[in-house]
Amino acid sequence: MRNPENRILFLILASSLLFFTATSKSTIEPCSSNDTCNSLLGYTLYTDLKVSEVASLFQVDPISVLLANAIDISYPDVENHILPSKLFLKIPLTCSCVDGIRKSLSTRYKTRPSDTLGSIADSVYGGLVSAEQIQEASSVSDPSVLDVGTSLVVPLPCACFNGTDNSLPAVYLSYVVRGVDTLAGIARRYSTTVTDLMNVNAMGAPDVSSGDILAVPLSACASNFPKYASDFGLIVPNGSYALAAGHCVQCSCALGSRSLYCEPASLAVSCSSMQCRGSNLMLGNITVQQSSAGCNVTSCDYNGFDNGTILTMLSRSLQPRCPGPQQFAPLLAPPDTLPKDIMYAPAPSPDFDGPGSVASSPRSSIIPPGGGSFPGNPANGPAGSISMATASSVSHFFVIFLISISSFSFVFSS
Repeated sequence: MRNPENRILFLILASSLLFFTATSKSTIEPCSSNDTCNSLLGYTLYTDLKVSEVASLFQVDPISVLLANAIDISYPDVENHILPSKLFLKIPLTCSCVDGIRKSLSTRYKTRPSDTLGSIADSVYGGLVSAEQIQEASSVSDPSVLDVGTSLVVPLPCACFNGTDNSLPAVYLSYVVRGVDTLAGIARRYSTTVTDLMNVNAMGAPDVSSGDILAVPLSACASNFPKYASDFGLIVPNGSYALAAGHCVQCSCALGSRSLYCEPASLAVSCSSMQCRGSNLMLGNITVQQSSAGCNVTSCDYNGFDNGTILTMLSRSLQPRCPGPQQFAPLLAPPDTLPKDIMYAPAPSPDFDGPGSVASSPRSSIIPPGGGSFPGNPANGPAGSISMATASSVSHFFVIFLISISSFSFVFSS
């Protein structure tokens, strides 16, 4: 062998690959811009926790956690409601681009007595992160010594993929595989296919192991707000809700729908005007008028939030038939116990992710014009595009590695 340095470089590369494959626990999405997206974490409570305590673990808004799981926020003191251990929740999280990879570094955790990096990763955060990842992100030199009150960075997995799946709006859920899970079961419960999950996660075979973290695409309703709006790119998964405009507006995506519907939120906060200019319609209202040519539909739609102002847009269209009443995802009462029907389920069902009894669905005010009216929003529908980002970075990494092996082998033989 002419050049020993090449052999050393080869060994370093091989060791790095082995370390990478052993410690990586989630799908890696490469990125090159500073944009962010809405994403979700699949989190299982390790003990009984208040809603506010769950939100504090991830530094997110408690009301947003409730709405992401279609839990009714009208209950008194709902933020202090105690949620049962082992409950599965979807946690809304902003996904960023850090060092060329999609992830979130916004979560901090203060250590408590008896904490270890392993217990924090596996128990407190439900396997969404590894002890090694916390150690590296927090620059912990000796993981066996953790002072009480130490602030740790908890790097959490997330994915964007341009907010689309097969050219349709989607939000990606980072899901920790359990021992009873199968890929087919996960696909069935989240209304996707095994093939889609394999493509998104760059899997060579439909095999999953406990502790794996999959990026699961959830069908969603996308907004079409102007780029200058602070909530540009808002996207809401099927069967859930989201707050916008400083808690003034509540947007929802009914099960099986692709049309985002927004209306005034029920929270007691000070808000700017929500009336559509040039009409007496308020945000979320629709009027319909049957005519010989079809159905004249006029709607007052939410169009984003800019510098403290709620943007509205009056839309008029002629449709073949008058649309029916707006459909909503059913709201659930804040759960007190873990329902037996999902306690041992292979994976949480999107139809029942926030366990609890079904509460009444939200309703909007109805303005009675000549042809009748009801809440709805057919105008600001999805504006999805084919995602240019793919989940094949791991496969590409292996290809590059194999090419590297061939190159070095050639050098060795020469």
